[in-house]
Amino acid sequence: MAKKFQELFDKMPAASRKRVRERAERLRAEMPLAKLREARQMTQVRLAENLNVGQAAVSRIETRTDAYVSTLRRYIEAVGGTLVILARFPEGEVRITQFEEIAEGSEEGVVAR
Repeated sequence: MAKKFQELFDKMPAASRKRVRERAERLRAEMPLAKLREARQMTQVRLAENLNVGQAAVSRIETRTDAYVSTLRRYIEAVGGTLVILARFPEGEVRITQFEEIAEGSEEGVVAR
């Protein structure tokens, strides 16, 4: 009979469990949009409905390496998050705030170039 992952995990040595948790946290901290959507248990079709676009537009957003900030902001909000843009420098991080005030209801919509 198949065992539950938690049962196997609980039997692992403490050091191994710690390494697994640390690796999982690193993977959660860095992921492409499609994986983020999947982690939020949302399909492209459902996300497209939330964004009022077709499923193909969601696919294009997820596979592009370049997108408008407004598009990315709407995508993140549609999966339940808030977009924060940080600039990292050797001496610390700076939160870029000028994109946080994008007008609601703008004519831009979701653009997948």
